[in-house]
Amino acid sequence: QVQLVESGGGLVQPGGSLRLSCAASGFTFSTYAMTWYRQAPGKERELVAVISSGGRSTAYGDSMKGRFTISRDNARNTTYLQMNSLMPEDTAVYYCKAKRGLYEYWGQGTQVTVSS
Repeated sequence: QVQLVESGGGLVQPGGSLRLSCAASGFTFSTYAMTWYRQAPGKERELVAVISSGGRSTAYGDSMKGRFTISRDNARNTTYLQMNSLMPEDTAVYYCKAKRGLYEYWGQGTQVTVSS
């Protein structure tokens, strides 16, 4: 059974940091590119960051560059999103996605709220 389980969300003050995790099971994690997306209420889903299957290549949405870092540990079947200098506009549900060719799996999301 394929599963992607996000964790690490919560309430944080502006300027703070959070580290999200996405634990994968049921498929060969190391062969899939991993992507973090987010969706705020009333807004379209937005790409946050993507990392290649081997972890050598990464890319970020424009508003996340320099603040967020995506990484993965293929031995632990987990991908991470380190978020620093958080702003209220980062408030959203954050989702991870695994993709390889036509195969695509999504997690259930974790809420991140940035507020004082």
